[in-house]
Formats: sequence, C-alpha cells, structure tokens
Amino acid sequence: MMADAAKAQEIFYATLREAAKLAADGEAPRDRLWFFRNARWHCLEAGEQGLQPEEVDFEQGELGDWAPSQIEKLGPEQFAIWISGAPDPQRSALALFYLNEFSYRDLLSVTELKPQELSKFLGNGRREFQAWLDATFPAEQR
Repeated sequence: MMADAAKAQEIFYATLREAAKLAADGEAPRDRLWFFRNARWHCLEAGEQGLQPEEVDFEQGELGDWAPSQIEKLGPEQFAIWISGAPDPQRSALALFYLNEFSYRDLLSVTELKPQELSKFLGNGRREFQAWLDATFPAEQR
C-alpha cells in the first residue's frame, strides 16, 4: 500500500508495537486479520499526511490470458508503485488481492467493504492494470 519502503517499515513496526502493548495489557488481538486491518489504517493515516494519489480516470482494458507473461516482466517495485497510485479503498483491495493470501471473506473483513463494492474495485482495478500492462509491455500474441 505504500510506495515508500521506509514508511512501510515504520508502519510495520508501529503495528507490532501496538500488538505487543495490547498483549502486555492482556488484550491480545483475537482476530487473525487484526494486523492487516491495523496496518491498513496506519497506511491510510500516513497517506493523508503525505502525497495523495491524483484523481485520474485510468483507461481500462479487457483482462487477457497474456497478462501473466506481462507481469513476469514487471519488477515488484513497479507493481507496488502502480498499486500505491490507486485511491483507497481500491488500493487496499488490490494490494490484498494480489498478495494472493486471503480469501474473499478475508478481503471483505480487512477492507471493510460490502461484497458489491469489493467486486467493483477489484474488477475495475484489474482492467486498469491490464490497460497499463498492455501499454507498458505490449503483448506479443493475442
């Protein structure tokens, strides 16, 4: 969610400190998604203090079978920067979706979105990402 690695590390440590404090007070988080939800809120707070993503309508492309070969050419930093440019809550939904570690129910819980909203954000984000991939790494065969 953060394009700045130093800020991301600060947020990671702040989340760990908060969890440790809660545990020391006998109030350890019971929800396994607490860390992700808490880190997300810290990222949103940090984003409000720093640069904001521009309000831009991205072109959308059809999701293609050729996307995996395009993504292989993409460095993790480029991918993180692209996602960090999306407005929230779409940014959160895309970041968690592309981590490929969460069920749909987990995504709903962490992002605190309704199913229709999450589906819309993911669908639009994936089509915008496909259009960007097509412009950045033209598909060799379609």
